[in-house]
Amino acid sequence: MGALVVLLASCESEVANSEKETLDAQEQDVIINMDDFSLYVADDDLTGKVAGNAEKCVSMKNLEYRLAKDKGLSQRMYDIEYQVRKAIAEKGNGRGRPGGGGGTPPIYEGAITIPVVVNILERFSGEVTQAQITSQIRVLNEDFNNNNANTGNVPSEFAGLVADVAVNFVTATVNRKVDGRASWGSNDAMKDPSQGGIAPTDPTTNLNIWVCEIGGGILGYAQFPGGADATDGVVIGTDFFGENAAGGIYGKGRTGTHEVGHWLNLRHIWGDGRCNRDDYVADTPKSDQANYNCPNYPTVHCRSNDMTINYMDYVQDDCMYMFSNGQRDRMRALFVANGPREGFVN
Repeated sequence: MGALVVLLASCESEVANSEKETLDAQEQDVIINMDDFSLYVADDDLTGKVAGNAEKCVSMKNLEYRLAKDKGLSQRMYDIEYQVRKAIAEKGNGRGRPGGGGGTPPIYEGAITIPVVVNILERFSGEVTQAQITSQIRVLNEDFNNNNANTGNVPSEFAGLVADVAVNFVTATVNRKVDGRASWGSNDAMKDPSQGGIAPTDPTTNLNIWVCEIGGGILGYAQFPGGADATDGVVIGTDFFGENAAGGIYGKGRTGTHEVGHWLNLRHIWGDGRCNRDDYVADTPKSDQANYNCPNYPTVHCRSNDMTINYMDYVQDDCMYMFSNGQRDRMRALFVANGPREGFVN
Protein backbone atom coordinates (compact mmCIF):
# COMPACT_ATOMS: atom_id res chain seq x y z
CA MET A 1 0.00 0.00 0.00
CA GLY A 2 2.81 2.39 0.86
CA ALA A 3 4.45 1.78 -2.49
CA LEU A 4 1.10 2.39 -4.26
CA VAL A 5 0.58 5.70 -2.47
CA VAL A 6 4.07 6.83 -3.47
CA LEU A 7 3.41 5.78 -7.05
CA LEU A 8 0.08 7.66 -7.22
CA ALA A 9 1.65 10.79 -5.68
CA SER A 10 4.46 10.59 -8.22
CA CYS A 11 1.96 10.29 -11.10
CA GLU A 12 -0.07 13.27 -9.82
CA SER A 13 3.10 15.31 -9.56
CA GLU A 14 4.09 14.42 -13.11
CA VAL A 15 0.60 15.41 -14.38
CA ALA A 16 0.74 18.72 -12.49
CA ASN A 17 4.20 19.45 -13.87
CA SER A 18 3.03 18.57 -17.36
CA GLU A 19 0.05 20.90 -17.09
CA LYS A 20 2.30 23.69 -15.78
CA GLU A 21 4.72 23.17 -18.67
CA THR A 22 1.81 23.32 -21.13
CA LEU A 23 0.57 26.59 -19.63
CA ASP A 24 4.12 27.99 -19.59
CA ALA A 25 4.48 27.05 -23.26
CA GLN A 26 1.19 28.77 -24.07
CA GLU A 27 2.35 31.90 -22.26
CA GLN A 28 5.58 31.84 -24.26
CA ASP A 29 3.60 31.47 -27.51
CA VAL A 30 1.99 34.88 -26.96
CA ILE A 31 4.54 37.21 -28.49
CA ILE A 32 3.30 40.76 -28.90
CA ASN A 33 4.92 42.85 -31.62
CA MET A 34 4.37 46.57 -31.17
CA ASP A 35 6.72 47.77 -33.92
CA ASP A 36 3.88 49.06 -36.08
CA PHE A 37 2.10 51.01 -33.34
CA SER A 38 1.81 54.73 -33.98
CA LEU A 39 -0.27 57.58 -32.58
CA TYR A 40 0.39 59.96 -35.43
CA VAL A 41 -1.03 60.35 -38.92
CA ALA A 42 1.19 59.94 -41.96
CA ASP A 43 2.25 63.22 -43.60
CA ASP A 44 0.22 65.20 -41.05
CA ASP A 45 -2.94 64.58 -43.11
CA LEU A 46 -4.95 64.72 -39.92
CA THR A 47 -8.48 64.85 -41.22
CA GLY A 48 -8.40 63.06 -44.56
CA LYS A 49 -10.19 64.56 -47.53
CA VAL A 50 -13.11 66.94 -47.40
CA ALA A 51 -16.44 65.75 -48.79
CA GLY A 52 -19.34 68.11 -49.32
CA ASN A 53 -17.59 70.77 -47.22
CA ALA A 54 -17.72 68.39 -44.23
CA GLU A 55 -14.75 66.99 -42.39
CA LYS A 56 -16.06 63.63 -41.32
CA CYS A 57 -13.96 63.18 -38.18
CA VAL A 58 -11.10 64.99 -36.46
CA SER A 59 -10.39 62.41 -33.75
CA MET A 60 -6.76 62.06 -34.85
CA LYS A 61 -6.31 65.83 -34.93
CA ASN A 62 -7.68 66.07 -31.40
CA LEU A 63 -5.37 63.22 -30.37
CA GLU A 64 -2.33 65.11 -31.62
CA TYR A 65 -3.47 68.14 -29.62
CA ARG A 66 -3.88 66.00 -26.48
CA LEU A 67 -0.51 64.28 -26.96
CA ALA A 68 1.18 67.69 -27.00
CA LYS A 69 -0.51 68.70 -23.74
CA ASP A 70 -0.26 65.40 -21.84
CA LYS A 71 3.24 63.90 -21.83
CA GLY A 72 2.05 60.67 -20.22
CA LEU A 73 -0.69 59.97 -22.77
CA SER A 74 1.56 58.26 -25.30
CA GLN A 75 2.73 55.65 -22.78
CA ARG A 76 -0.80 55.03 -21.48
CA MET A 77 -2.08 54.42 -24.98
CA TYR A 78 0.88 52.16 -25.74
CA ASP A 79 0.13 50.10 -22.62
CA ILE A 80 -3.55 49.80 -23.56
CA GLU A 81 -2.63 48.72 -27.09
CA TYR A 82 -0.28 46.07 -25.71
CA GLN A 83 -3.00 44.76 -23.39
CA VAL A 84 -5.54 44.62 -26.24
CA ARG A 85 -3.16 42.82 -28.60
CA LYS A 86 -2.22 40.35 -25.88
CA ALA A 87 -5.89 39.59 -25.19
CA ILE A 88 -6.62 39.01 -28.88
CA ALA A 89 -3.53 36.80 -29.24
CA GLU A 90 -4.54 34.75 -26.20
CA LYS A 91 -8.03 34.30 -27.58
CA GLY A 92 -6.50 33.08 -30.84
CA ASN A 93 -4.43 30.53 -28.90
CA GLY A 94 -7.53 29.23 -27.11
CA ARG A 95 -6.34 30.40 -23.72
CA GLY A 96 -9.01 31.41 -21.25
CA ARG A 97 -11.77 29.90 -23.39
CA PRO A 98 -13.95 26.83 -22.69
CA GLY A 99 -11.83 23.84 -23.58
CA GLY A 100 -8.65 25.95 -23.56
CA GLY A 101 -6.15 26.77 -20.87
CA GLY A 102 -6.88 29.17 -18.03
CA GLY A 103 -10.28 30.26 -16.77
CA THR A 104 -10.72 33.97 -17.47
CA PRO A 105 -11.61 34.94 -21.06
CA PRO A 106 -9.06 37.44 -22.44
CA ILE A 107 -11.91 39.16 -24.31
CA TYR A 108 -14.85 40.26 -22.16
CA GLU A 109 -17.87 38.18 -23.20
CA GLY A 110 -20.50 39.31 -20.69
CA ALA A 111 -23.39 41.72 -21.11
CA ILE A 112 -22.40 45.37 -21.55
CA THR A 113 -24.81 48.25 -21.07
CA ILE A 114 -23.39 51.75 -21.37
CA PRO A 115 -25.24 54.69 -19.76
CA VAL A 116 -25.08 57.78 -21.97
CA VAL A 117 -24.97 61.32 -20.61
CA VAL A 118 -25.96 63.79 -23.33
CA ASN A 119 -24.46 67.27 -22.79
CA ILE A 120 -26.17 69.76 -25.10
CA LEU A 121 -24.75 73.21 -25.81
CA GLU A 122 -27.39 74.78 -28.04
CA ARG A 123 -27.64 78.22 -29.55
CA PHE A 124 -31.29 78.53 -28.50
CA SER A 125 -33.52 76.51 -26.21
CA GLY A 126 -34.81 73.38 -27.92
CA GLU A 127 -32.40 73.49 -30.86
CA VAL A 128 -31.52 69.84 -30.19
CA THR A 129 -34.77 67.90 -30.05
CA GLN A 130 -35.76 64.93 -27.93
CA ALA A 131 -36.36 63.07 -31.20
CA GLN A 132 -32.66 63.49 -32.04
CA ILE A 133 -31.65 62.10 -28.66
CA THR A 134 -34.03 59.14 -28.90
CA SER A 135 -33.00 58.31 -32.45
CA GLN A 136 -29.27 58.52 -31.65
CA ILE A 137 -29.58 55.97 -28.86
CA ARG A 138 -31.68 53.73 -31.12
CA VAL A 139 -29.13 53.93 -33.95
CA LEU A 140 -26.26 53.08 -31.59
CA ASN A 141 -28.16 50.03 -30.37
CA GLU A 142 -28.94 48.93 -33.92
CA ASP A 143 -25.37 49.26 -35.10
CA PHE A 144 -23.60 47.72 -32.11
CA ASN A 145 -26.03 44.77 -32.10
CA ASN A 146 -25.98 44.03 -35.84
CA ASN A 147 -29.54 45.23 -36.41
CA ASN A 148 -28.85 47.80 -39.14
CA ALA A 149 -31.47 47.13 -41.81
CA ASN A 150 -28.88 47.58 -44.57
CA THR A 151 -26.52 44.84 -43.36
CA GLY A 152 -28.03 42.42 -45.85
CA ASN A 153 -26.21 44.39 -48.55
CA VAL A 154 -22.74 43.43 -47.27
CA PRO A 155 -20.76 41.88 -50.17
CA SER A 156 -20.29 38.11 -49.89
CA GLU A 157 -16.54 38.63 -49.46
CA PHE A 158 -17.20 40.25 -46.07
CA ALA A 159 -20.51 38.61 -45.07
CA GLY A 160 -18.84 36.10 -42.73
CA LEU A 161 -17.05 38.90 -40.88
CA VAL A 162 -20.12 40.91 -39.77
CA ALA A 163 -20.07 41.21 -35.98
CA ASP A 164 -22.63 41.59 -33.26
CA VAL A 165 -20.63 43.66 -30.78
CA ALA A 166 -23.38 43.07 -28.19
CA VAL A 167 -23.09 46.47 -26.50
CA ASN A 168 -26.26 48.31 -25.48
CA PHE A 169 -26.75 52.01 -24.76
CA VAL A 170 -29.29 53.72 -22.50
CA THR A 171 -29.87 57.40 -21.83
CA ALA A 172 -28.74 58.23 -18.30
CA THR A 173 -29.39 61.97 -18.23
CA VAL A 174 -29.54 65.02 -20.47
CA ASN A 175 -27.80 68.29 -19.56
CA ARG A 176 -28.66 71.43 -21.51
CA LYS A 177 -27.06 74.85 -21.66
CA VAL A 178 -27.88 77.71 -24.01
CA ASP A 179 -24.84 79.42 -25.53
CA GLY A 180 -25.07 81.54 -28.65
CA ARG A 181 -21.54 81.05 -29.95
CA ALA A 182 -21.25 79.95 -33.58
CA SER A 183 -18.57 77.30 -33.02
CA TRP A 184 -16.71 75.52 -30.22
CA GLY A 185 -13.72 74.15 -32.14
CA SER A 186 -12.10 70.76 -31.66
CA ASN A 187 -9.88 71.42 -28.62
CA ASP A 188 -12.48 70.37 -26.02
CA ALA A 189 -13.74 73.78 -24.92
CA MET A 190 -17.28 72.35 -24.76
CA LYS A 191 -16.10 70.04 -21.95
CA ASP A 192 -14.63 72.79 -19.79
CA PRO A 193 -16.95 74.84 -17.51
CA SER A 194 -14.34 77.59 -17.30
CA GLN A 195 -14.76 78.06 -21.06
CA GLY A 196 -18.55 77.89 -20.92
CA GLY A 197 -18.79 74.17 -21.49
CA ILE A 198 -20.26 71.28 -19.48
CA ALA A 199 -18.00 69.01 -17.42
CA PRO A 200 -18.35 65.26 -17.99
CA THR A 201 -20.44 63.18 -15.60
CA ASP A 202 -18.33 60.35 -14.09
CA PRO A 203 -16.70 59.16 -17.33
CA THR A 204 -15.55 55.89 -15.72
CA THR A 205 -19.16 54.69 -15.70
CA ASN A 206 -20.84 56.91 -18.32
CA LEU A 207 -20.28 57.66 -21.98
CA ASN A 208 -20.46 61.43 -22.23
CA ILE A 209 -21.62 62.86 -25.56
CA TRP A 210 -21.39 66.60 -26.18
CA VAL A 211 -23.70 68.01 -28.84
CA CYS A 212 -22.76 71.45 -30.14
CA GLU A 213 -21.78 73.41 -33.22
CA ILE A 214 -18.15 72.35 -33.64
CA GLY A 215 -17.52 74.61 -36.64
CA GLY A 216 -15.47 74.17 -39.80
CA GLY A 217 -17.94 71.65 -41.21
CA ILE A 218 -16.67 69.07 -38.67
CA LEU A 219 -19.11 66.23 -38.00
CA GLY A 220 -17.52 64.92 -34.79
CA TYR A 221 -14.56 63.56 -32.88
CA ALA A 222 -13.83 61.27 -29.94
CA GLN A 223 -11.21 60.67 -27.29
CA PHE A 224 -9.44 57.32 -27.44
CA PRO A 225 -9.01 55.18 -24.29
CA GLY A 226 -6.15 56.41 -22.14
CA GLY A 227 -6.98 60.09 -22.24
CA ALA A 228 -7.84 62.26 -19.26
CA ASP A 229 -11.19 61.77 -17.50
CA ALA A 230 -11.89 65.50 -17.78
CA THR A 231 -12.15 65.24 -21.57
CA ASP A 232 -13.29 61.63 -22.03
CA GLY A 233 -16.16 61.10 -24.44
CA VAL A 234 -17.54 61.96 -27.87
CA VAL A 235 -18.40 65.28 -29.53
CA ILE A 236 -20.99 65.44 -32.32
CA GLY A 237 -22.07 68.43 -34.38
CA THR A 238 -25.65 69.54 -33.80
CA ASP A 239 -26.82 68.72 -37.35
CA PHE A 240 -25.25 65.25 -37.24
CA PHE A 241 -26.53 64.06 -33.87
CA GLY A 242 -29.22 61.41 -34.27
CA GLU A 243 -31.60 61.50 -37.20
CA ASN A 244 -31.76 65.04 -38.52
CA ALA A 245 -32.63 66.20 -42.03
CA ALA A 246 -30.23 69.14 -41.60
CA GLY A 247 -27.36 66.64 -41.63
CA GLY A 248 -28.02 65.57 -45.22
CA ILE A 249 -26.14 62.40 -46.18
CA TYR A 250 -24.63 62.43 -42.68
CA GLY A 251 -27.95 62.92 -40.91
CA LYS A 252 -28.85 59.33 -39.99
CA GLY A 253 -26.97 59.04 -36.70
CA ARG A 254 -23.90 57.17 -37.97
CA THR A 255 -21.49 59.91 -36.93
CA GLY A 256 -22.37 58.75 -33.42
CA THR A 257 -21.61 55.13 -34.31
CA HIS A 258 -18.28 56.10 -35.91
CA GLU A 259 -17.17 58.25 -32.97
CA VAL A 260 -18.22 55.72 -30.32
CA GLY A 261 -16.11 53.24 -32.29
CA HIS A 262 -13.11 55.53 -31.72
CA TRP A 263 -14.05 55.87 -28.03
CA LEU A 264 -13.88 52.07 -27.90
CA ASN A 265 -10.39 52.09 -29.43
CA LEU A 266 -11.08 51.59 -33.15
CA ARG A 267 -8.98 53.46 -35.69
CA HIS A 268 -10.13 54.58 -39.10
CA ILE A 269 -10.32 51.52 -41.28
CA TRP A 270 -7.61 52.77 -43.66
CA GLY A 271 -5.18 53.28 -40.78
CA ASP A 272 -4.64 57.02 -41.38
CA GLY A 273 -1.64 56.35 -43.56
CA ARG A 274 -0.32 54.58 -46.62
CA CYS A 275 -0.66 50.86 -47.39
CA ASN A 276 1.80 49.91 -44.66
CA ARG A 277 -0.21 51.72 -41.94
CA ASP A 278 -2.85 49.45 -40.40
CA ASP A 279 -5.93 49.91 -38.22
CA TYR A 280 -4.61 47.04 -36.03
CA VAL A 281 -7.51 44.75 -36.97
CA ALA A 282 -6.61 41.52 -38.76
CA ASP A 283 -9.83 40.98 -40.71
CA THR A 284 -10.17 44.47 -42.24
CA PRO A 285 -8.35 45.00 -45.57
CA LYS A 286 -5.45 47.37 -45.83
CA SER A 287 -6.13 50.66 -47.58
CA ASP A 288 -4.42 53.99 -48.03
CA GLN A 289 -7.37 56.36 -48.05
CA ALA A 290 -10.87 57.02 -46.87
CA ASN A 291 -13.94 56.43 -49.02
CA TYR A 292 -16.81 58.89 -49.44
CA ASN A 293 -20.40 59.03 -50.61
CA CYS A 294 -21.57 55.51 -51.53
CA PRO A 295 -18.77 53.65 -53.38
CA ASN A 296 -19.33 50.79 -55.77
CA TYR A 297 -18.08 47.32 -54.90
CA PRO A 298 -15.31 46.49 -55.45
CA THR A 299 -13.33 49.60 -54.58
CA VAL A 300 -9.66 48.60 -54.71
CA HIS A 301 -6.73 50.14 -52.82
CA CYS A 302 -3.49 48.48 -51.69
CA ARG A 303 -4.27 45.48 -53.95
CA SER A 304 -7.37 44.48 -51.99
CA ASN A 305 -11.06 45.35 -51.91
CA ASP A 306 -11.89 48.06 -49.40
CA MET A 307 -14.51 47.31 -46.73
CA THR A 308 -16.26 50.55 -47.59
CA ILE A 309 -19.41 49.55 -45.70
CA ASN A 310 -17.55 49.59 -42.38
CA TYR A 311 -18.62 52.15 -39.77
CA MET A 312 -15.02 53.34 -39.46
CA ASP A 313 -14.77 54.57 -43.06
CA TYR A 314 -16.03 57.98 -44.22
CA VAL A 315 -18.94 56.95 -46.45
CA GLN A 316 -22.39 58.50 -46.09
CA ASP A 317 -24.63 57.18 -43.31
CA ASP A 318 -26.85 54.96 -45.49
CA CYS A 319 -23.82 53.15 -46.90
CA MET A 320 -22.06 52.06 -43.67
CA TYR A 321 -23.51 49.04 -41.92
CA MET A 322 -20.99 46.73 -40.30
CA PHE A 323 -18.29 46.20 -37.72
CA SER A 324 -15.99 43.21 -38.26
CA ASN A 325 -15.33 40.35 -35.84
CA GLY A 326 -11.82 41.68 -35.30
CA GLN A 327 -13.17 45.11 -34.43
CA ARG A 328 -15.58 43.46 -31.99
CA ASP A 329 -12.71 41.75 -30.17
CA ARG A 330 -10.70 44.96 -30.11
CA MET A 331 -13.57 46.87 -28.51
CA ARG A 332 -14.60 44.22 -26.01
CA ALA A 333 -10.99 43.71 -24.87
CA LEU A 334 -11.30 47.09 -23.11
CA PHE A 335 -13.82 45.79 -20.56
CA VAL A 336 -11.69 43.09 -18.90
CA ALA A 337 -10.32 43.47 -15.36
CA ASN A 338 -7.82 46.36 -15.31
CA GLY A 339 -8.95 47.40 -18.78
CA PRO A 340 -9.60 51.10 -19.46
CA ARG A 341 -13.39 50.58 -19.68
CA GLU A 342 -13.81 48.00 -16.89
CA GLY A 343 -15.91 50.46 -14.87
CA PHE A 344 -18.83 49.83 -17.21
CA VAL A 345 -19.11 46.16 -16.21
CA ASN A 346 -17.93 46.14 -12.57
